[in-house]
Amino acid sequence: MRAHQGGEAAEEKPGRRRWRSLRRIDYPRRGRRGVRRWLPSWRQLLLVSGVGTMVLTGLAAWFYTTTEVPEDLNAFATQQNNVYFWADGTEMARIGETNRQEVPLDRVPESVRWAVLSAENETFYSDPGISLTGIGRAVYEMASGGDTQGGSTITQQYVKNTYLNQRQDVSRKLSEVVIAIKLDRRMSKQDILAGYLNTSWFGRGSYGIERAAAAYYGKDVSQLNPSEGAFLAALLKGAGQYDPAISADNRARAEERWSWILDRMVKVGKLSAAERAGYTVFPEPRPQPKGAGLGGQVGYLVDMARTYVEGHTDITPAQFDLGGYQIHTTFEKPKVDALAAAVQEATKGIDPDGREADKLLKVGAASVALDGRIVALYGGPDYRKQGFNNANTSTVPIGSAFTPLVYAAGLSQGVQRERGGSRTPVAPTTTYNGDNGVNVMTPEGPYWGRDGKIVKTANDGKRNWGPMSLRSAVEQSVNGPMMQLAMDIGLDKVQQTAADLGMLPSSMGELVPAFGVGNSTPSAIRAADAYAAFAARGSHTDPYSVLRITRNGAPLPLRLPTAVQTLSAAAAGDVDAALKGAVRGGSARAAAEAGPDLAAKPGTTADRTAGWSVGYNGKLSTAVTVFRADLKDMKLLSLEGVGGAAPDTPDSELPTRIWTSFMKAAG
Repeated sequence: MRAHQGGEAAEEKPGRRRWRSLRRIDYPRRGRRGVRRWLPSWRQLLLVSGVGTMVLTGLAAWFYTTTEVPEDLNAFATQQNNVYFWADGTEMARIGETNRQEVPLDRVPESVRWAVLSAENETFYSDPGISLTGIGRAVYEMASGGDTQGGSTITQQYVKNTYLNQRQDVSRKLSEVVIAIKLDRRMSKQDILAGYLNTSWFGRGSYGIERAAAAYYGKDVSQLNPSEGAFLAALLKGAGQYDPAISADNRARAEERWSWILDRMVKVGKLSAAERAGYTVFPEPRPQPKGAGLGGQVGYLVDMARTYVEGHTDITPAQFDLGGYQIHTTFEKPKVDALAAAVQEATKGIDPDGREADKLLKVGAASVALDGRIVALYGGPDYRKQGFNNANTSTVPIGSAFTPLVYAAGLSQGVQRERGGSRTPVAPTTTYNGDNGVNVMTPEGPYWGRDGKIVKTANDGKRNWGPMSLRSAVEQSVNGPMMQLAMDIGLDKVQQTAADLGMLPSSMGELVPAFGVGNSTPSAIRAADAYAAFAARGSHTDPYSVLRITRNGAPLPLRLPTAVQTLSAAAAGDVDAALKGAVRGGSARAAAEAGPDLAAKPGTTADRTAGWSVGYNGKLSTAVTVFRADLKDMKLLSLEGVGGAAPDTPDSELPTRIWTSFMKAAG
């Protein structure tokens, strides 16, 4: 019988065992009737609450342990503008989707910091990174479906800005709390405050207090006073509700909160009553400024500066796109404006709709200081309409404006008229045949072209000049002697001199007799830079467009070019004398009205596809090129009749007018 009973006990069902366990804790309670039978005793309440507390504590411990501070910041929290500056330090353009610029905390006045702390979290320096009452209120409101509440310390807000999304739910709030506690132990309060001020949204497209100071008051954050700081602190409550420019209601809210924040600063001991009494007038923000765009010439300048940064620093394109860089360029706004004005004035008569010869006309120009700084350029009518930079194109032949480089090569290296013979020095007075149609000679005899004919010299207008000095050939722009001089020097040696003066290998023309009269295609920038060496007594510096670069104010390494003595001072002086002679009474005399002591050379091509004017004063070297081309295929078209000019008008006439107007304005 016992065995049978034991078997029954062994086979007892699980549900019956749980019922027996509940009976052992006397629930439902025996000896009680009605509702009291189902009400637990205080011992039972303690037991249940204790178990619940243990479970919740365990869950909290597990959540705390498994929640890590993310390694990756939100993209928008780290993304900033790249800011480009003119040479004088004023802002040129701000590029990037996020208008943010990080500043160290010591740049933010203490009164401005305390305006924020008084409004948002006066116990910041003493709390553990969280507010228990605020958390409870926020969680309750979210769980009950009520209005979302901030309930956040500055540390929590920083966590939300930097590591989490802006979603409002219990899970995100709990993650925010845990990360805030851990971050408070890992980072100093100063670093957290700095991070918060640099990532917070202030409206008007501005992240961070530095850009907010610029957007609302047009000044650096370091220049803000307590009253202005109090207004910016008010914006943290919601810029869309407190920017006075949006509505009258906004203005009323902004004034009320601004005043309240100043009073709070007094209460927490960070502003004296006397100082507070001095701030009775609302610090009116300026009208919302229009952001600097890429229209006009600015886009060309920004493109060139960015290209220079990417080629002369260790910053990768991906890093550059994250922003935060301040690029201080070499461009001088008055000169950029003057160059654009010179082009506009000179091209007033261009009528592409009414004159076939004016269609597809392009103008490119650049002005370079003698130390290589690009101070101005003209890339086209408007970067937004034509992104292609006419000043940096390497598809337009330089024509006879190349001949001063040939002259420099001859003065530096001499000539070799016999194969294997010694080289003979060349002087400005060395005489060449200036007639038209003279056979081009090599040490072995006439040069035969691919067409099976002897190549002959070709002067403008087929004019015969007779015997003439090389200096006169440069001054009067006589092509024949310069073509033969290049052959006598050796085209490879002329090419080397051109490279030493800054012409890029990719722009070098074919080494045939036409090389000496400009079949190469340097950009206006490179042409101006090469001529700058003649003014600098033979010292050449590659052109550059960036003076320095910083990130959040910290300087970064930038590889800048150095000056190299590419010509002797004597050779450079002889070229300089010939170019000045061209202005005084030679081929460039139309440029003389730009001022005294000018040196210049016009440039034309035999097929009339390009016109140039290149030259300098004692400070600037400027090149202007004019051509006609469809930018889809860059096929060059004839310039004959541009602007209604007579057929025999030199193609250098229009670029010379632009050059003269600019150089006169630039001084």
